[in-house]
Amino acid sequence: MMIISSMMFFSGLFIYSFKRKHLLLMLLSLEFIVVSLYLNIMMFLSNGNFEFFFSMIFLTFSVCEGALGLSMLVSMIRSCGNDYILTFSSLW
Repeated sequence: MMIISSMMFFSGLFIYSFKRKHLLLMLLSLEFIVVSLYLNIMMFLSNGNFEFFFSMIFLTFSVCEGALGLSMLVSMIRSCGNDYILTFSSLW
Protein backbone atom coordinates (compact mmCIF):
# COMPACT_ATOMS: atom_id res chain seq x y z
CA MET A 1 0.00 0.00 0.00
CA MET A 2 2.92 2.33 0.67
CA ILE A 3 4.19 1.80 -2.88
CA ILE A 4 0.80 2.72 -4.33
CA SER A 5 0.54 5.91 -2.30
CA SER A 6 4.12 6.87 -3.22
CA MET A 7 3.34 6.31 -6.88
CA MET A 8 0.22 8.46 -6.50
CA PHE A 9 2.25 11.27 -4.95
CA PHE A 10 4.98 11.22 -7.60
CA SER A 11 2.52 10.96 -10.47
CA GLY A 12 0.74 14.04 -9.03
CA LEU A 13 4.05 15.88 -8.94
CA PHE A 14 4.78 14.76 -12.50
CA ILE A 15 1.42 16.06 -13.74
CA TYR A 16 1.87 19.30 -11.78
CA SER A 17 5.26 19.97 -13.34
CA PHE A 18 4.24 19.20 -16.92
CA LYS A 19 0.79 20.84 -16.96
CA ARG A 20 1.87 24.17 -15.51
CA LYS A 21 0.24 26.24 -18.26
CA HIS A 22 -3.36 25.74 -17.11
CA LEU A 23 -4.43 26.73 -13.63
CA LEU A 24 -7.29 24.22 -13.53
CA LEU A 25 -5.00 21.28 -14.30
CA MET A 26 -2.54 22.49 -11.68
CA LEU A 27 -5.31 22.67 -9.08
CA LEU A 28 -6.53 19.18 -9.95
CA SER A 29 -3.05 17.74 -9.62
CA LEU A 30 -2.59 19.53 -6.28
CA GLU A 31 -5.82 17.95 -5.01
CA PHE A 32 -4.55 14.57 -6.17
CA ILE A 33 -1.34 15.15 -4.21
CA VAL A 34 -3.40 16.10 -1.15
CA VAL A 35 -5.42 12.88 -1.43
CA SER A 36 -2.25 10.80 -1.66
CA LEU A 37 -0.77 12.60 1.36
CA TYR A 38 -4.00 11.98 3.28
CA LEU A 39 -3.72 8.28 2.44
CA ASN A 40 -0.13 8.28 3.74
CA ILE A 41 -1.18 10.02 6.95
CA MET A 42 -4.03 7.59 7.55
CA MET A 43 -1.76 4.60 6.98
CA PHE A 44 0.85 6.02 9.37
CA LEU A 45 -1.70 6.80 12.07
CA SER A 46 -3.46 3.45 11.80
CA ASN A 47 -0.18 1.49 11.95
CA GLY A 48 0.92 3.25 15.13
CA ASN A 49 -2.49 3.12 16.86
CA PHE A 50 -2.52 6.91 17.14
CA GLU A 51 -5.52 9.22 17.28
CA PHE A 52 -6.94 10.58 14.03
CA PHE A 53 -7.28 14.24 15.08
CA PHE A 54 -4.36 15.31 12.88
CA SER A 55 -6.12 13.88 9.85
CA MET A 56 -9.12 16.14 10.50
CA ILE A 57 -6.83 19.18 10.74
CA PHE A 58 -5.16 18.13 7.49
CA LEU A 59 -8.55 17.79 5.78
CA THR A 60 -9.58 21.23 7.05
CA PHE A 61 -6.47 22.85 5.59
CA SER A 62 -6.85 20.97 2.31
CA VAL A 63 -10.46 22.16 1.95
CA CYS A 64 -9.32 25.74 2.59
CA GLU A 65 -6.61 25.30 -0.04
CA GLY A 66 -9.13 23.99 -2.55
CA ALA A 67 -11.55 26.86 -1.91
CA LEU A 68 -8.76 29.42 -2.28
CA GLY A 69 -7.62 27.82 -5.54
CA LEU A 70 -11.14 27.83 -6.96
CA SER A 71 -11.63 31.47 -6.02
CA MET A 72 -8.35 32.33 -7.76
CA LEU A 73 -9.49 30.40 -10.83
CA VAL A 74 -12.85 32.18 -10.96
CA SER A 75 -11.28 35.62 -10.57
CA MET A 76 -8.68 34.82 -13.22
CA ILE A 77 -11.31 33.65 -15.70
CA ARG A 78 -13.45 36.72 -15.02
CA SER A 79 -10.57 39.11 -15.55
CA CYS A 80 -8.60 37.40 -18.35
CA GLY A 81 -11.15 35.14 -20.01
CA ASN A 82 -9.08 31.94 -19.76
CA ASP A 83 -6.97 29.97 -17.32
CA TYR A 84 -3.60 30.22 -19.04
CA ILE A 85 -0.90 31.16 -16.57
CA LEU A 86 1.26 32.87 -19.21
CA THR A 87 -1.43 35.42 -20.15
CA PHE A 88 -1.96 36.49 -16.55
CA SER A 89 -0.15 39.65 -15.56
CA SER A 90 -0.39 41.04 -12.05
CA LEU A 91 1.02 44.42 -13.08
CA TRP A 92 -2.30 46.07 -14.10
